[in-house]
Amino acid sequence: MQNFGIFFNPNYKTTKPIFDLLEKLYKSKDLHFFKFQQQRELFPDFIKCVGNNKLDCILSFGGDGTFLKASKISLEYNIPLMGINLGKLGFLSESSLSELEKSIDDLKKNKFKVQKRILLKTVIKRKNKIIFTSSALNDAVIYKGTEPRLIDIRFYSNKRLVVETRCDGIIISTPTGSTAYSLSAGGPILSPLMDAFVVTPLNPHVLSVRPMVFAADDKLSFILQTNGSECILQLDGKNSHELIDNDEIIVAASNKKISFIKLTNKTFYQILRKKLHMGRR
Repeated sequence: MQNFGIFFNPNYKTTKPIFDLLEKLYKSKDLHFFKFQQQRELFPDFIKCVGNNKLDCILSFGGDGTFLKASKISLEYNIPLMGINLGKLGFLSESSLSELEKSIDDLKKNKFKVQKRILLKTVIKRKNKIIFTSSALNDAVIYKGTEPRLIDIRFYSNKRLVVETRCDGIIISTPTGSTAYSLSAGGPILSPLMDAFVVTPLNPHVLSVRPMVFAADDKLSFILQTNGSECILQLDGKNSHELIDNDEIIVAASNKKISFIKLTNKTFYQILRKKLHMGRR
């Protein structure tokens, strides 16, 4: 690997040490760094505009939110993505700034794997017409918004009723997103290489409605009764579309997958132990 796209958290303040390190790597290891059009003003001159250059990898500098934004570019260019954590948890990140030089050496020596991870495709149908379509790497969340009322959701898998519940909302998560909002709401951790979804209810009114795991080839659908509440579809932590009574939200696996760089000296379970303190007494 020699040509790296750079995606950055624009709100990160202490940029000089990062750019100094990248310039050192640029000069000492015969690397080339490129910036994307939407961030062209953020970088010094040695980081060129991507133009027609063929990239080997995108390095995302920031936390998990930055990584999720960079995933859109990874899909657009069809190249793998690796996170360099500058945030607090950085669960999606494979490296840190202090490890960057060694990580680059591992990439140049082909000491890595490329993992393919599933994406959600989410569709909103209103009066039997599709009004919105988008994708998400972590999760799609149907949420009641700011009103202190529960919403009613009828949940189907492959057009067969699973459950009807009153709740604050529902999280539909990929395995990658199983360690994010779904985990905080009591959902299980899935291996990121599984082809599956987790459906995690948010504060259901009855205790018997619990998180459930579905095969990725299932087609999930959710029909709403908002009971006068504002209701929002959130994708990867961003408000994406307002929902109203009788909207149907359809969630299925996208026909695209995203490629993650996986350094061979780290396992998913090491990350769980280190960043989530799993098993620590």
